[in-house]
Amino acid sequence: MANLLRKPFGAHGKVHEITPVSAGWRYVGFSLYRLRAGETAAEATGGMEAILVLVEGRARLTAAGRDWGELGDRMDVFERTPPHCLYVPNGASWEARATTDCTLAVCLAPGRGGHEARRIGPEGITLTQRGTGPNTRFINNIAMEAEDTADSLLVTEVFTPAGHWSSYPSHRHDEDDFPRITYLEETYYHRLNPRQGFGLQRVYTDDRTLDEVMAVENHDVVLVPRGHHPCGAPHGYEMYYLNVMAGPRRAWRFEPDPKHEWILERDAI
Repeated sequence: MANLLRKPFGAHGKVHEITPVSAGWRYVGFSLYRLRAGETAAEATGGMEAILVLVEGRARLTAAGRDWGELGDRMDVFERTPPHCLYVPNGASWEARATTDCTLAVCLAPGRGGHEARRIGPEGITLTQRGTGPNTRFINNIAMEAEDTADSLLVTEVFTPAGHWSSYPSHRHDEDDFPRITYLEETYYHRLNPRQGFGLQRVYTDDRTLDEVMAVENHDVVLVPRGHHPCGAPHGYEMYYLNVMAGPRRAWRFEPDPKHEWILERDAI
């Protein structure tokens, strides 16, 4: 069984640390801090670029030799308001001092020195609807391909209403054959509302050499090294996830599962 489901280390401090080495791939890293007011977190980026996402709460951030002030105004992720984020290039360092209890995500991928440190959002991030019927979900694009905000990173938030599906119909991005498809590793950081809930995520390849179905709980992370990766939110429980993607090319091109492509054609989603 593949080790794709990563549980948090605990409920406080640095609760996730996923590196390319620990994930068994080449590009994506992801860390998560759950800080109490007054606590700090700090890292050097080394060869990686970072996008810091204030998932919840507020923190005072310094990065790349500059004080960026207090960021964050979303106290509950399910408010669905746009997040405050900060891009930090490779070869720099950052520090966050929590001014309220906060959840800070650190999205990582190889940097090439092509971008300076800068704030991302909340201005310019607009919640948009995708899909129809029980496949409806809502997207906050933080740093996708249309925004020239990073060397490698692609980052987005998705809110899936209770009883709905997301990352569906099933699709994959695991070949480097642009413009048909791009190779992108991906992490899903999950939240559930109410928090005692669960969701489902399946990761599978067309030949089923990889085929895992996981029950995801609050603060779990799922790794998607290859294959299709749909998820569903049971009745009564809203699902949030933060996606981090990266590969050799900063472009998101995917192919749907041919068995389910008819849904895309019918619903134009």
